[in-house]
Amino acid sequence: MLRRFRLEEPESVQEASELLARYGESSVIYAGGTELLLAMKESLVRSDRLINIKKIPDLNQVKLDDGLLRIGALTTHRSLEESTTLQKHFPAFVELERNVANERVRETGTLGGNLCFAEPHSDPGALLLVSGAVLVAEKGSGKREIPIEKFFVDAYENCLEQDEILTEIRMPQPSANSAFRYLKFGYLERPSVGVALFLRSANQGKAIAEAKIAVGSAGPLPKRIEEAEDLLKDKSLDDVSHLIGQAGQVAAQASDVMSDIHGSSDYKEHLIQVLLKRAFQSVSEQWASGKRGEEGAHV
Repeated sequence: MLRRFRLEEPESVQEASELLARYGESSVIYAGGTELLLAMKESLVRSDRLINIKKIPDLNQVKLDDGLLRIGALTTHRSLEESTTLQKHFPAFVELERNVANERVRETGTLGGNLCFAEPHSDPGALLLVSGAVLVAEKGSGKREIPIEKFFVDAYENCLEQDEILTEIRMPQPSANSAFRYLKFGYLERPSVGVALFLRSANQGKAIAEAKIAVGSAGPLPKRIEEAEDLLKDKSLDDVSHLIGQAGQVAAQASDVMSDIHGSSDYKEHLIQVLLKRAFQSVSEQWASGKRGEEGAHV
């Protein structure tokens, strides 16, 4: 049962920031509410005042601007799934959004709310980690850019200051010689494990110029695995096909895997290896066929 609370409805980022500064830890941002209200019902979060930012204009747009994909923090999962801009330039993210949670969550939940809540078993963080995303946080006195690697602090904890508001997610436009994959497995509504892979090719797809690997939902926060990436960089595609198993083992061991209701640590480590191998095989087959694509998938 929800406790009584007061609802504030600011119409600008500055006004919302001032409310957060004034009421401190007794206040919390309200956007889609799909995570927050459930936590409040279970008394996991206690707040006397919700700052509803849904009336603030221009925080729900998706656009390509001078080589940057810019996503407003209030953009819903449904809007991301249906975005023609993302379908053209980042289809892997569209596929990810198409498989987030359920219909109700996708209709009302926002990307910014998802990231700020920092739920360990969540999809977007891992793919954003390999996309080079930067998050924009604003408050009354200005704004700052936060690399996605520094945004997540721990389970249910991010790096935003009390009076800061996440307003935008920015990603470089994917290049023509790059490919993204996000694969996940789960038998509950939330993923048990998710693996994101980015590869940039050289020599007509015969060598790997750049590799990024991230694992989500296995530990307290999504994590880039640079040790596994280093095994694949500057290698031929044939060499990588033999090294991907070793990269999966390294990724599994470095992911801070924890046992929970979604599976034991051993089980999740096995899933990480399987998903990474499948992700690479998918990219390899795409390049062998001469087709460009950045599809994601739910396994």
